[in-house]
Amino acid sequence: MRYLLCLVVMAVGLLGLVEGARAQSAVGEVDVFAARGVVNPTLAGSVSRAIDRSERDGAVVLVVELDTPGGLDSSMRQIVQRILASRVPVIVYVSPPGGRAASAGVYITYAAHLAAMAPNTNIGSATPVAVGEGGAETKLSEEMRAKITNDAAAYLRSLAERRGRNAEWAERAVREAVNVTEQEALRQGIVNVVATDVADLLRQVDGTTVETVAGSVQLQTAQSPIRRFEMSWVEAFLHAISDPTIAYLLLSLGTMGLFLELSNPGSILPGVVGGICLLLGFYALGALPVNYAGLLLMGFALLLFGIDLFAPTHGILTVGGVAAFVLGSLLLFDVPEAAPWLSLSLWAVAGVSLAMALFFGFAIGAVARAQRRTVVTGREGLLGQVGRVRSALDPSGMIWVDGALWEAVADGQAVPIGERVVVTALDGLSLRVRPATVLSSSTDPPATAERSLP
Repeated sequence: MRYLLCLVVMAVGLLGLVEGARAQSAVGEVDVFAARGVVNPTLAGSVSRAIDRSERDGAVVLVVELDTPGGLDSSMRQIVQRILASRVPVIVYVSPPGGRAASAGVYITYAAHLAAMAPNTNIGSATPVAVGEGGAETKLSEEMRAKITNDAAAYLRSLAERRGRNAEWAERAVREAVNVTEQEALRQGIVNVVATDVADLLRQVDGTTVETVAGSVQLQTAQSPIRRFEMSWVEAFLHAISDPTIAYLLLSLGTMGLFLELSNPGSILPGVVGGICLLLGFYALGALPVNYAGLLLMGFALLLFGIDLFAPTHGILTVGGVAAFVLGSLLLFDVPEAAPWLSLSLWAVAGVSLAMALFFGFAIGAVARAQRRTVVTGREGLLGQVGRVRSALDPSGMIWVDGALWEAVADGQAVPIGERVVVTALDGLSLRVRPATVLSSSTDPPATAERSLP
């Protein structure tokens, strides 16, 4: 009986532990993902993977901390579609204080199951901008502009009606590019909550019921532990280089690296680094409004620098190359008025152009100095060397010069054995020489110190 009583007590204790674990696991975790910067393919892929992870791990809710100036329509729609198809409730929280949800960020905020904003944030300016093949803002006809605007307005209005938010303001954000603060957004029903931080947000939405593709979900978030995660280092790196200024710097470094490799074959490291920088720069250009005229001007500048190496023009081509590079830099990106965040820093253009001018000026100057330098190796290096006659030159014989015996022909009178001579010319495998004592003409090659005389 005593053993049986002990077993019953142990069973009750284990049952209590199991129930406690179940109760603790029932609370679940809240995932928080930071989505900051331009809405591009890298950010869209990161948000999609964040939702996949929350669904896989059984999170109670996913909070997306959003701070964006806008971005590409295709990437925005990818994020919106993934949020609409999410089995986990998604809360878009415009933060930190001072952040914004502009342009594409408005659509993403409206697509969320719940929308929230931090103090001192703003939302709005959702007017679409048409960009042509070269990246420039396309001048559309009134009919085509009306089609694009109506499409965007209908899309945002449908999201507003689905989530029960202010549809009239949504249409004004598209047609009139209106913008509001967090308090105005709360009063007008654009967002559900204004919260100072994530913990405050979770307290305010606790008990709220939202509709997902998996059905109705009542949020139990007041006591939920928070688990934060961000982009992987690869995603963060690819997102960072999509900045116009960084993409421009990568292209410039890649150009200088490849040029250094071509001018010094076998150095390897500059070529490897330059190739990597160029490939990364081209990847970044894929998400930016590139003006191909600017890109061609930068390529033409590189061509002029290369030609000046092999056909020196006293720096004329280098000056032309620098001018082409500066013009190409200024024209590289066509920035629509509605997307100033795509502009290239003028300080970066000035700094890189100066560095390119100094780099290529130094390289071309070094090549020119090397071409003017007197040859000191090989057969040509024998010119001006002093030797000693081994067999009389009458007019031909043998001389010892530069550590070897050479057949030589004397210019003028015969030269006896033991006399010093200076090499004045090359004639096949034979040298033409003069006695060292008569080498006084200013037109003759200068005599150098005698080397390796036996």
